[in-house]
Amino acid sequence: MVDKVKVGVIGCGAISANYLKNARNFPILEVVACADLIPERAEERAKEFNVPKVCSVEELLADDAIDIVLNLTVPKAHAPVALQAIAAGKHTYSEKPFGVNREEGLAVLEAAQEKGVRVGCAPDTFLGAGIQTARKVIDEGGIGRPLAFTAFMLSRGVESWHPNPEFYYEVGGGPMFDMGPYYLTALLNLLGPIKRISGAATIAIPVRTITVPNHPRLGKQITVETPDHICGTIEFENGCVGTIMTSFAIMHGVYERQFPIVIYGEEGALKVPDPNGFDGAVQIRRAGDEDWQDVPHAFLTGYGRSVGVADMAHAIRSGRPHRCSAEQAFAVLDAMQGFLDSARDGQAYTPLSQYERLAPMPAHLPFGVLDD
Repeated sequence: MVDKVKVGVIGCGAISANYLKNARNFPILEVVACADLIPERAEERAKEFNVPKVCSVEELLADDAIDIVLNLTVPKAHAPVALQAIAAGKHTYSEKPFGVNREEGLAVLEAAQEKGVRVGCAPDTFLGAGIQTARKVIDEGGIGRPLAFTAFMLSRGVESWHPNPEFYYEVGGGPMFDMGPYYLTALLNLLGPIKRISGAATIAIPVRTITVPNHPRLGKQITVETPDHICGTIEFENGCVGTIMTSFAIMHGVYERQFPIVIYGEEGALKVPDPNGFDGAVQIRRAGDEDWQDVPHAFLTGYGRSVGVADMAHAIRSGRPHRCSAEQAFAVLDAMQGFLDSARDGQAYTPLSQYERLAPMPAHLPFGVLDD
């Protein structure tokens, strides 16, 4: 019989449905409570996904039965809610980003260490078959020593489609803090720790207008408070050097394309699928190849959001490290702020964290088990 880990959800907005739907794929997880500042949201999600308890945030944190607080609030609340959960003696797993600045991230790391609880953080898409297969190719020398990379997330922004677009343009939002975690987490898992970064950033479109059809705030203008177009270079400890660009200001961008990350090695190149997904195709082209070849997935397909929570639950039960670790999330947060700091100061930034890649996903276990 599976020794279930009980989960309480704080924040029942748009992304919560994805988590709650996929949590049902993992026998170790049992979602037992929902809370939201707008009680009707919590009630709606609980009814939709058969969650037995709807309560206030304070009641959820005081519930001794809950092992993990799943923190799906807006970015500026991620660290404050995590600190509340840690103070209550609970493990916590947060949506990305880890915080809106590195000071928040450090506070969460220190509090968790003092309290002896685990902290996890999205994204968990790197645990999918796409990024894991790409990592296996690189680790086994499939393209030789990595020399360079490109990583592009270019779009026009979210105000034409997202139900709550305002927070994307507040501090802690923007394309780097919104989509950068997917790209940087993937790159860290593929290439290892970062040695140095540099950046350039601008607010390209200072005022946005909500254009979502039938939106209750249709026509409302949003003042952009954080850069909406960021370019940077990253030098990894292994010597690989490349370019990353994230933008909410580009018309006809390349975000929709299949391979937004490419790794170039001494003996070939590797097309890496969209890091905002789990199971995209991986392609390789070695010296002498006439064209790109598909790489068969070496890991299980079909995972979705909540796999990171489930992996942490298994890690709690077995005592091993969990893969969506606080240390990894802080390395990403530190790098994201580093791009903005570099853009402001006009000089390269050296990360604070000493990042270490954790073990890859197991390829041999039944779907949903995860423990190795």
